[in-house]
Amino acid sequence: MASTINYYSAEGLQKLKEELQDLKIRGRAKAAEDLREARDKGDLSENAEYDAAKDAQGLLELKIAKLEEVIGNARVIDETNMDFSKALIMSKVKLKNLKNNMVLNYTLVAEEEANLAAGKISVKSPIGKGLLGKSVGDTAEITVPAGKLQFEILEISR
Repeated sequence: MASTINYYSAEGLQKLKEELQDLKIRGRAKAAEDLREARDKGDLSENAEYDAAKDAQGLLELKIAKLEEVIGNARVIDETNMDFSKALIMSKVKLKNLKNNMVLNYTLVAEEEANLAAGKISVKSPIGKGLLGKSVGDTAEITVPAGKLQFEILEISR
């Protein structure tokens, strides 16, 4: 299975590393405690709590392994050689929806950093993909689950 390289801001990668540390320390400690408590309740062959604790521990280890893989394949974005005239990852893009004239501001980020409430959309989302490589004045026609949207790129910044 080929690994995918993903690009992150320095703070986004730091958050992933902190989450991994938390899962390894606090998450594993809690899983071990849950197993101990369940084991103390008697016969393991008929102990649903023990089975649930083992399953939870397995899921935790799977999450840790996935996060380790993501971090291992992560690269911090070097903005020194980037073309600031185009919408790329870490670009702040001001758009106008041509259907309703609503103006939107988004920052294009890696999938794990996406947070729509904070105005951060993934470069892998339909809108993020549709904006990549566009310049100010371009029109992006993007197919989303609700249909086709057209956005005019008003401004690109860092």
